Amino acid sequence: MDKMPRWADIVLIPFINLLLALVVSGLVVLYIGESPWEAMKIMVRGSVGSPYGWGYTLFYATNFIFTGLGVAVAFHAKMFNIGGEGQAALGGLGVAMVCLLIPWPHWSIALLAAVIGAAAFGAAWAAIPAYLQAKRGSHIVITTIMFNFIASALLVYLLVNVFRVPGSMAPETARFAEAARLPNGYDIAPWLGFSRSTPLNVSFLLAIAACVFVWLLIWKTRLGYEIRAYGHSQTGAVYAGINPVRIIMISMLISGGLSGMMAINGVMGEAERLVIDPVQGAGFVGIAVALMGRSHPVGVFLAALLFGMLYQGGAELEFEMPAVSREMLLVIQALVILFTGALDNMVRMPVERLFLSLRKGS
Repeated sequence: MDKMPRWADIVLIPFINLLLALVVSGLVVLYIGESPWEAMKIMVRGSVGSPYGWGYTLFYATNFIFTGLGVAVAFHAKMFNIGGEGQAALGGLGVAMVCLLIPWPHWSIALLAAVIGAAAFGAAWAAIPAYLQAKRGSHIVITTIMFNFIASALLVYLLVNVFRVPGSMAPETARFAEAARLPNGYDIAPWLGFSRSTPLNVSFLLAIAACVFVWLLIWKTRLGYEIRAYGHSQTGAVYAGINPVRIIMISMLISGGLSGMMAINGVMGEAERLVIDPVQGAGFVGIAVALMGRSHPVGVFLAALLFGMLYQGGAELEFEMPAVSREMLLVIQALVILFTGALDNMVRMPVERLFLSLRKGS
């Protein structure tokens, strides 16, 4: 029998971790001579207090949902895929090639092709570290982080020497055709107050569909059962007839494909072209999102929404409270990651003891 109910692991412990992170962040803000309460109000108002704030919050959250789901799928197979940055960058390359090389008649058809291109390129970039672990025993953490740097260098080379517009000094592709541009929040729901320039676009709905897909895959299919069984006990899974090479490869391909799909939001939906560093750290944030969300799609969605609020609210806080610099905002985000990740057991163990004592008392 578990030491505590499932809801406590998914909801209660992350909530306590988040509360502790916010308290410590408040002390940091107080130390620099500003009001923590005022800073919190500015962040909340800036992130969810207006259609403008919601547009950016959900835009950032969309990126984090894809990369968080990618990390979560690998987690279920007990693999630490920290190559989301590189996989998303290559996914952007797949999106750009699909959108630039084919004259699409409508954005919906272009979106379907972009999903395939982004997932295929992201999965292909994850396949090499997966093969090295499955066949050669290379550690997935080392290989995936190395492939982040390789992907970055490859993208720079291609944007400068292959895809750059002739006569332009900017290392970026040409803008996509009108038919390959995704509708944004204003096009879909203008009555909600979104402006024409809002970055929120239909890829947010695609991210929700990805959450449903991962839930069905992991908990409702035989493959998902095999992935979880392998993650819980590799020896037991092999004894039960599960092929470890197959599970490693499939899990990493799905993980890389989900991370690659992040590029649809930023490359196709917002920038409408491929630029240098289209990921902007979302691959690493996905690790924190998966940890905080307990590798469950609902938890990943909520954690991604939280980090979207931190990103957008932090930008507003930096503008309205100049004493809080960009570096200070990184400290606040790092504290959330610290308490929800590295210091998780500091909260988990007392909570487990509490539920164990309550169960014995009853």
